Amino acid sequence: MHIPDGFLDAPTAVATGAISVGAVTYSLKVARERFDDRQIPLVGVTAAFVFAVQMVNFPVGLGTSGHLLGGALAALLLGPWLGGLVVAVVLLVQGIGFADGGITALGANISWGYLASVGGYYLFRGLIRVLPHSRAAFVTSAFVTAWATVTVASIWVSLLIWIGGPFGPEVLPVMIGLHALIGLGEGAITAAVLGAVLTTRPDLLATGPQLPDPAPDAVPAA
Repeated sequence: MHIPDGFLDAPTAVATGAISVGAVTYSLKVARERFDDRQIPLVGVTAAFVFAVQMVNFPVGLGTSGHLLGGALAALLLGPWLGGLVVAVVLLVQGIGFADGGITALGANISWGYLASVGGYYLFRGLIRVLPHSRAAFVTSAFVTAWATVTVASIWVSLLIWIGGPFGPEVLPVMIGLHALIGLGEGAITAAVLGAVLTTRPDLLATGPQLPDPAPDAVPAA
């Protein structure tokens, strides 16, 4: 889903760059106010995981590719803005250090990272409010959220390429169709990780009162 250089015209690149700069600036503000030193190991592990899953690319055609995002998982572990910041840093490293995504398209790429993280976090909270307060509902909501973030992010990227790039609407079914399938894998991974953390260290989850009642076999936090 990384947009390479040359795929976006100047107005689209500048507009998405401004959006991403604003999002990163606000994320840094939130991190300064709310970041807890105990989160440092979790931030590092989450960033490494997101980096790893995003480096596994599936050819889409039309010069771009599909991959897992990790945005929903980062948001549910760290919160929407810190999770988005982690994804933004991963995308920055990939673009500059590995040429995975264009420098001129960096703002556009970071924008879909925040769409997945911030949008996913609040989608998850909405689902939890209307579903039973149970472990099954929690894990199911994580699956649905992860799938939805991948699919919606692919729609956003497709629209950017259509509006500001060299391709027409033919990019939509190609990108969205593949990412709807990729989203199933991301949903399964996110649900499995969240389920494991819920059992062992529910205090690490950035979901506050949305946590379900502890399972009988839950391990108390140290």
